[in-house]
Amino acid sequence: MSDSNAGGYRHDGPEDLDAILERELDEALSSLEGGSFLTADSLPASPSAPGVKRGRVIAIHRDDIFVDMGGKSQGVLSAEQFDDVPLPNVGDVIEVTIEGYDRNDGLLLLSRKGAVTASTWERIEEGQIVEGRVTGHNKGGLELDINGIRAFMPISHIELVRVEDLAPYVNRRLKCQVIDVDEAERNVVVSRRAVLELEAAEARERAFASLVEGKIVTGVVKSVMPYGAFVDIGGVDGLLHVKDMAHGRTEDPTKVVKEGQKIEVMILKVDPDSRRISLGLKQVMPDPWADAESKWPADTLVTGRVTRLMDFGAFLELEPGVEGLIPIGEMTYERRIRHPSEIVKEGDVVKVRVISLDPARKRISLSLKRVGDDPWVGASARWPKDSVVQGLVKRIVEFGAFVELTAGVEGLIHISELSDTPVRRITEVVKEGQTVQARVLEVDEERRRISLSLKQLRDMPDYTGAETGPAEPAPPRKRKKPLKGGLDW
Repeated sequence: MSDSNAGGYRHDGPEDLDAILERELDEALSSLEGGSFLTADSLPASPSAPGVKRGRVIAIHRDDIFVDMGGKSQGVLSAEQFDDVPLPNVGDVIEVTIEGYDRNDGLLLLSRKGAVTASTWERIEEGQIVEGRVTGHNKGGLELDINGIRAFMPISHIELVRVEDLAPYVNRRLKCQVIDVDEAERNVVVSRRAVLELEAAEARERAFASLVEGKIVTGVVKSVMPYGAFVDIGGVDGLLHVKDMAHGRTEDPTKVVKEGQKIEVMILKVDPDSRRISLGLKQVMPDPWADAESKWPADTLVTGRVTRLMDFGAFLELEPGVEGLIPIGEMTYERRIRHPSEIVKEGDVVKVRVISLDPARKRISLSLKRVGDDPWVGASARWPKDSVVQGLVKRIVEFGAFVELTAGVEGLIHISELSDTPVRRITEVVKEGQTVQARVLEVDEERRRISLSLKQLRDMPDYTGAETGPAEPAPPRKRKKPLKGGLDW
């Protein structure tokens, strides 16, 4: 046997086979088929790929693997060809191709790579998931080796997002999907992005199936919109609506959360049909109404900021998440107002008094006018029954006239108390802005009502005669058109 390296086979002595190797071969062959050589019929059927054969490993000596190919034919191949997979054991059947024949040693020169390549071309098809090693790159993408087949991965198919630096991928093993096969041209195009998308979809399905309403989970803010934020909660995205970001009003979501921020949220609703998930952030925060009764008991003076003005009153924020209402009737004692904007504006910080509190309904009634002295306190002493008072006619209504006795205190002269004679119109007796004297008939401090009378004034001993008499009668209405068939007066 010569000193040539036949298919990776070496020997150390001048003999055809050294004693050790010959003894190993004899023992291996004698243990197979009762000591006779294997035949082609004793091996598994050959694969359909042209040139691919099957043989049984009969010995492994140092870096050489000896294979019985049947029909008294043996071959040898280098162990280096199994650098990407475990070495076979004696007795294993492996696929190889015959690369040549060493006449001096009488051995077939075998190649595993050729066998793998041929088998791979036979089996590879579009849509298949394969694994390959990155051997290089160019500006268009990555070059891969898939069991001996050269493949190409476009740069847009490497990750879910576009990458620019391809050098870190060299020598990495990547799982990818075959998207194009041209066996005639020996071209294969693969996509790792397709595998990542498939894995992400499977992860979303697993994550969606595990969602439970009311459960608190950790997520990462992906994007922030004017109406809320989308949060990744483990492969699936949920919407954190602006109304569920904080206990208080949120005008700008970016002031509450930022992209990339990790937050804890509660799963509020899961809709399997639309695949929509609603999340809440304020639901995992302490409820500011929990200790409202101890913070804002009735009759307490508190300070807050005006947040909204409505026709019926103004909303005041006592702290984030807690708003109280100042009804329009609790704005001022001095006059009747038509809109809260006559007294306060949004952003004003004012002191108010708590009128009532309903924690269950999360409602607080506040008063702005009751912060100072209440002019109704002691009204029955200031304006006792049957006393003569003087005031300014502030309003005229169908049933009488309201007279202001002092800022915040008005008394009513009912139409029946204006005159001894029937009164068709209030303005026949008094007018707005007119100063009058009247007799006090009744004072009800609790209900904040004072009844007055003009017609009973003359009988009072304190009467000075200074009251304003009946208002001048209204001038007769002019006819728009002259009367027909008569004289012009």
